[in-house]
Amino acid sequence: MLRKMGEAVARVARKVNETVESGSDTLELHLEGNFLHHLPNEVSALQHLKTIDLSRNQFQDFPEQLTTLPALETINLEENEIADVPVEKLAAMPALRSINLRFNPLNAEVRVIAPPLIKFDMLMSPEGAQALPP
Repeated sequence: MLRKMGEAVARVARKVNETVESGSDTLELHLEGNFLHHLPNEVSALQHLKTIDLSRNQFQDFPEQLTTLPALETINLEENEIADVPVEKLAAMPALRSINLRFNPLNAEVRVIAPPLIKFDMLMSPEGAQALPP
């Protein structure tokens, strides 16, 4: 298990570094299912990124460097372990259109505060819902 996690982290680091170093105007970054629990700081350099898929990882904290990406339109964090979300920072993101937080143990405060503050689609599972096994 640890070896798989190490390989996944190395693969993700390579992909992010290659993207940043190439000066690429990457529009999408797909890092789903990689045992990630945090993002490398280099992700903040992807100023043209429009879509990021971080589903089926092991995030417990919302990766806040995403809130600094001005072109980001879609965030997929489905099936992680996130309880708290920086709703105010997300609400201030100019391009954000959709965030998928289904199958995360979101706290009640996020569920109550988010809807009136946001202008984008925020997908959440009913409280206590769990993803089906693969």
